[in-house]
Amino acid sequence: MKKPLTLWVNDQEHLLDVPSQTPLLYVLRNDLELNGPKFGCGLGECGACTVLVDGMAARACVLPVGRLANCRVTTLEGLGTIENPDLVQNAFITEQAAQCGYCMNGMIMTTKALLAHNPRPSEMEIKAALKYNLCRCGTHIEIIHAVQRASGQRFDKDMV
Repeated sequence: MKKPLTLWVNDQEHLLDVPSQTPLLYVLRNDLELNGPKFGCGLGECGACTVLVDGMAARACVLPVGRLANCRVTTLEGLGTIENPDLVQNAFITEQAAQCGYCMNGMIMTTKALLAHNPRPSEMEIKAALKYNLCRCGTHIEIIHAVQRASGQRFDKDMV
């Protein structure tokens, strides 16, 4: 008899009756109805499905849910709310860093992990951290500005 898996997502415990090799992305979107992580390539190459696993950026499309028994998973929905967005979410909104929005989940979650480990990254470090998150819309400058704003390195002109 198969034993249910326990998964902690956004500080909530979930008992799941799914095969342990099921990709985390499928569980997040289909079973838990969380739409932040997107299905992009399905190969862990585009970054649209990025989540935080114990604070580290991870690609949910290639991560088997069975490997996460003692881990904490955070999705975009677990960062903040519409009324009270996380600092990183707010920076992306302020800098108008989205066009189509498909890559934003990965950009925001990767930024969150970056800033947790390097609170004041240089522009080169920001580019290196985000280089495996694919964006086809051309908002790259705004994305870099959003990361700089979230790290306290960019301010409104009237605030200087």
